[in-house]
Amino acid sequence: MKCGVRFCGGCNPQYDRGKAFEEIKNQIKDVDFVNAVEGVPHDLLLVIGGCSSCCAGYEQFETKNGVLKMWNKTHIERICDEINKKKD
Repeated sequence: MKCGVRFCGGCNPQYDRGKAFEEIKNQIKDVDFVNAVEGVPHDLLLVIGGCSSCCAGYEQFETKNGVLKMWNKTHIERICDEINKKKD
């Protein structure tokens, strides 16, 4: 499964978004995480926001199985669970 990843601009990050993403990748080894690219269909899209606004735009990306959004490091386990459900 190919999961496109979209980060917010980082104007008000309340946690280390890169570290959170690394934790997700370490927990889910069999998913191909790539930078989201317009015009390229992704199986899933992960939007990583730095605060509760989670304002990163993502409507321009194509996805077959929807969008998962996170804006807090406490969301890591939920995101991993949701990705695992989508890949089955």
